[in-house]
Amino acid sequence: MDGVIVAGGNGSGNAFNQLSYPLGFSVDEAGTLYIADWNNSRIVEWKQEAKFGTVVAGDNGRGDRNDQFHYVTDVIVDKNRNCLYICDLENKRIVEWSRRGATSGKTIIKGAMCYGFTMDEDGFLYICDFERHEVRKWKIGDTQGTLVAGGKGMGDELDQLNCPVSVAVDQNYSVYVSDQRNHRVVKWIACMDRGKLVAGDGKVGKTLSQLWNPQKILVDQFGTIIIADSGNNRVIRWKKDAKEGTIVVGGRRKDSEEHQLDSPIGLSLDSNGNLYVSEWQSHRVQKFEIDNSIFS
Repeated sequence: MDGVIVAGGNGSGNAFNQLSYPLGFSVDEAGTLYIADWNNSRIVEWKQEAKFGTVVAGDNGRGDRNDQFHYVTDVIVDKNRNCLYICDLENKRIVEWSRRGATSGKTIIKGAMCYGFTMDEDGFLYICDFERHEVRKWKIGDTQGTLVAGGKGMGDELDQLNCPVSVAVDQNYSVYVSDQRNHRVVKWIACMDRGKLVAGDGKVGKTLSQLWNPQKILVDQFGTIIIADSGNNRVIRWKKDAKEGTIVVGGRRKDSEEHQLDSPIGLSLDSNGNLYVSEWQSHRVQKFEIDNSIFS
């Protein structure tokens, strides 16, 4: 399956046609991308078929002012509030930034070393804390989140995590966690204190039953998981109760060609079900048109 470069792809840099180690991103209802441009500590808006992006948050040097970030890792579009939520990694905060031309943001959650997050249909944020090896559910405005996964220190037991980087929530509020350094995806059913292994075998590897530094995950209502299997340079589909996954994109070799991937890290779907993938080493986002459903 061939992809089309829709953002970046012009080497690492801070020009408006470049990205530098892009991480998480979101696609809004119009097909516009909002990209966490990690090394540039900024959020870039990239419209469909545009050759250049527009900086909509940050890009004022690394720092802790309200108009600065210190390495951004993920971004969510909240269309109801017409704002962005941004993971500001080294400042250990979540920032809300209006899409109405704001020049600074406001901190809404403090103390979380957020690498990746998601928002459920009720507007709660689920935040992967890279430092505490846990995932917490937050109501915007609260000062203390609720533990939903991990929280028992770094480890490889099923009640532990080792550097969680992405989280997805299903319609039953079960939490799926990309447990990066354990090379697995673990599912936590609501109110349970232990997870269940649902993808990978917990050992780094290249077979279809293994993962290598998994990053962003997506999940559908049937429990099928789409995984950015970064170390294997592939995106993999893992169906519920399956012993192994199937490759959706990439997987042949580490490459900057448009049918291959180079350290895929972020995933998102547009309203038509097309897949977008950010690539850490190629400094770009690719779009892959999907005929039916990527989860099928």
